[in-house]
Amino acid sequence: MNRNRVVAIATVFLLVALAACGGGGHTAKKRVAPTSPKPTVAPLTGLPDPNGESLRRPALSIKIENTPEARPQTGLDSADVVFEEVTEGEITRFVAVFNSAIPDVIGPIRSVRAMDPDIVTPLGGIFAYSGGIPETVDLIRHAPGVNSLDETQAGSAMFRDKSKRAPHNLYGHGQDLLTKGGQPVPVRPLFSYLDNGATFNGDPVASIDVGFKQGYGVTYTFDAASHTWKRSYGLAPHTADSGQQIAPTNVIVQFVGCCVPSPEGGAYQTVGQGQAWVLSDGKIVRGQWTRSDRSQPTQYVDASGAPIKLQPGRTWVEYVPASPDYPVNVTAAPPSAPAPSTPATTRR
Repeated sequence: MNRNRVVAIATVFLLVALAACGGGGHTAKKRVAPTSPKPTVAPLTGLPDPNGESLRRPALSIKIENTPEARPQTGLDSADVVFEEVTEGEITRFVAVFNSAIPDVIGPIRSVRAMDPDIVTPLGGIFAYSGGIPETVDLIRHAPGVNSLDETQAGSAMFRDKSKRAPHNLYGHGQDLLTKGGQPVPVRPLFSYLDNGATFNGDPVASIDVGFKQGYGVTYTFDAASHTWKRSYGLAPHTADSGQQIAPTNVIVQFVGCCVPSPEGGAYQTVGQGQAWVLSDGKIVRGQWTRSDRSQPTQYVDASGAPIKLQPGRTWVEYVPASPDYPVNVTAAPPSAPAPSTPATTRR
């Protein structure tokens, strides 16, 4: 074989190889740098949830007693969201919502009230309670998307603590209550949250007093070290059974009107609109709340109509009757001390 033919054959093989590497004439795709996945956050706190556990279970809402005989409550300090409501006799009770953390034991559990179906309908999931008058029990059993469980349905998921007197001794096993099932999964968020490092803009506040009736009036005092609002009754800290003081990241005072007719004599309105004071990071924003229907979460907006975004963390919502009988007083934060001046330097 002569030299020219060898060169020609080699050239053909080279062209074929290049065509194969070029994908038959198609333009090679550009390599795209991998992107980091968006961090997983718990829907009811906005806090990081690296394992995504909060996204794999429903909301667990539990009706918790707040009489002096019920204190200290168990598991209350682990709730993502707590709603405090006025009931008959001017006492208050809680609807505590758990999702990002599920305590082993929660309680004391008490009876349902007519406000509760409106509170938990946006959440769906499971609502645990001890009982109630037939008309109110019928309301919660027909709340859209809510799996309601009372003591007669819960089986071993609820138990009586024999060291305490009834009716203040009914408790629930958090994980066992979750096995009863509920939707949606994941739960819908109730609030909007600030991006990491963003500032909550408002007027500086040292504390706020919510004027429920004697024995139930509560004070939240801002703790700059933990960026939380420490909850107390007068000078006495409100502690859970764990020994930890209740200290949410956010507090919302939602002024509600009276009354929707109910078997207990009237339930405060959580559908409609009214004033709302939102506290976060040592500041307060005075705005409005609005809610078009019971299926939707409440929206909180400032004076310009822009959504009020919270710092990620636990939130307590105080449903305060819009009445002079329930005064709410805010103590402004003291002015910041001026920065020390630098002594003048004298030239010689």
